[in-house]
Amino acid sequence: MAGPLTGLRVVELAGLAPAPFAGTLLADLGADVVRVDRAKPGADVLGVPADPLMRGRRTIGVDTKNPDGVEIVLRLAERADVFVEGFRPGVAERMGLGPEHVQARNPRIVYGRVTGWGQDGPLATAAGHDINYLSVAGALEPVGRAGERPVPPLNLVGDFAGGGMLLALGILAALHERTTSGRGQVVDAAMVDGAALLMTQLFGMRSAGMWPNERGGNVLDGGAPFYDTYETADGKYVALGAIEMRFWGDLVRVLELDPAELPMHLDGTQWPRLREILAAAIGKFTRDELVARAEGTDACLTPVLSPWEAASHPHNAARGTFVEIGGVVQPAPAPRFDRTPPVTPEAPHEKGADTVDVLTELGYDAGTVDGWRASGVIAS
Repeated sequence: MAGPLTGLRVVELAGLAPAPFAGTLLADLGADVVRVDRAKPGADVLGVPADPLMRGRRTIGVDTKNPDGVEIVLRLAERADVFVEGFRPGVAERMGLGPEHVQARNPRIVYGRVTGWGQDGPLATAAGHDINYLSVAGALEPVGRAGERPVPPLNLVGDFAGGGMLLALGILAALHERTTSGRGQVVDAAMVDGAALLMTQLFGMRSAGMWPNERGGNVLDGGAPFYDTYETADGKYVALGAIEMRFWGDLVRVLELDPAELPMHLDGTQWPRLREILAAAIGKFTRDELVARAEGTDACLTPVLSPWEAASHPHNAARGTFVEIGGVVQPAPAPRFDRTPPVTPEAPHEKGADTVDVLTELGYDAGTVDGWRASGVIAS
């Protein structure tokens, strides 16, 4: 066994960000993912060399504007458990690769699709990016400093957590349901839905009066001085998360502060004064000095590492949280499994590199493959 999804077959139409991430999650956990790239030079989706989002799967180059190319993809789908696409609503249907086309050939297949706005609604066909989906979902407005404009949290919330990861979860749920019904179904993962779903706790806190202030004025948004980042003496940063009293007590000791001289840390009216005290105390030490002082305590003080530093942190190194694949350091597959751990993924294949092998598996003879190569139906 090489991961808990060993034996699962997935067809992925090449796309950007959320759909490839879903494919990566499934491939990481052992699924046999075949990515369908475009065959014609210059017509492929944008990407980066050795892109970690393309790791761990085979790739075929097919002209899906050609009926023979569409037939190749449909034959792939006949033998697959999952079909993944990330186009705007209606695009896959116009290609002849929509749910009705694919499920007509394989009623058991789970058809997973991810978009920004979903398959219906007034904005369904509108253009957009992560920042737009977050803004409409209410997930962008709370992020940022008090009195300043909202700050985009990279494209983590929409594209990846609320898009690709949500799609992967939906696919696995549909596969579970198939064990009793014997039928596949369409999974509609919209990033606006996923971004909204990630805000569930915040709605509860607001209803309970635990999120009373505007952006940057609450416990978890940087408003609380004990839940924020601070600059150290060497121009680096540490992160504090000392919310509970016992954690706060450890932090006070690490910073060599006198508890008798400090305001109550949960008293919001005292936060400006407390922030000044913490900033002054933290500014006396370098980042690494503070981390060393906090080691073995529950002060909830950690270094703010760049993504490129994170791989060498002792905890990440001990757990193998990052791996090097094809010369690129990148996050390892997650989560962990005790009986069926996934192997380290293969480096990304060149687009179309596995075309002949995959077509041979599908039963096409060498003469047919050569003819398609000559005519541009498949990548040369």
